Amino acid sequence: MTEQRVHLSRSEPEAYRTLEAFTKTVYAIAKANGIDTRLKEFVLLHVSQLNGCAFCVRVHVDRALKAGITADEIAQLAAWRDSGVFTDRERAALELAEAFTFIHEAGIPDDVYDRVGGVLSEKEYVGVSWLCVSINAFNRVAIAGRYPVPPRTEE
Repeated sequence: MTEQRVHLSRSEPEAYRTLEAFTKTVYAIAKANGIDTRLKEFVLLHVSQLNGCAFCVRVHVDRALKAGITADEIAQLAAWRDSGVFTDRERAALELAEAFTFIHEAGIPDDVYDRVGGVLSEKEYVGVSWLCVSINAFNRVAIAGRYPVPPRTEE
């Protein structure tokens, strides 16, 4: 298997710039709909973990730390259902994020929709949903291109 792949953002920079512009719009919509930076980064990081996108995981771990999310919270994210560190609102957003990421398996099941809708407002549901659409697209671009994630060097 070759290590070098077509780099979609370099091959079609206009398409990538459009995806970036879309994501900026999504971030603005999420914020306007009550999704704070902390919740946004939990969703973006968890979707990237689920998709196995090392590049986006690194990006969103860095952003999560800047947003005040602790290393313990980041470490607990993969086990959020069994961890006591997340609020009901965060749990609802993470459950919705999982449903969006694995949408090909069962859509957004009614029980998930009802459970999440019992916690998030309609506007918050919309904000989280669009965040999921955006990060799933970015994950696919980075994974397909095998965007590198080299070890960090000591500075």
